[in-house]
Amino acid sequence: MTAALLATAGMLCVLLAVWAGLAVLARRLPEGLARDVVGFLPACVTLARRLRGDERVPMRAKVAVALAAVYLLSPLDIVPDFVPVLGALDDAVVLAIALRYAGRRIPRQVLADAWPGDPRLLDRLLGRR
Repeated sequence: MTAALLATAGMLCVLLAVWAGLAVLARRLPEGLARDVVGFLPACVTLARRLRGDERVPMRAKVAVALAAVYLLSPLDIVPDFVPVLGALDDAVVLAIALRYAGRRIPRQVLADAWPGDPRLLDRLLGRR
């Protein structure tokens, strides 16, 4: 039991370190597509965290984002996380779909207030209305 707990804690630490590395890398890259791609997942996580506590967000949207978060934290994925590039890509796709679904139900100004990144990325994520 303790070995499994230690292994889980270790995996969580590695995941958090990778996300922190992405956040640092996103700030240091020059403007462009590479910076947008690296900063996308940390920005989505920040957006989800900010929307969770906002009373202007409908419950359906909160449930969609919560289910996506459960999928992200779950060790069971469509593509395992240890597969280079594709392992993280399926997580980003699931999060993008959930945020897009939620984003169509949340007022645009609420999303703009909660989005920490470039507003153009938010427009790409949600599509034009």
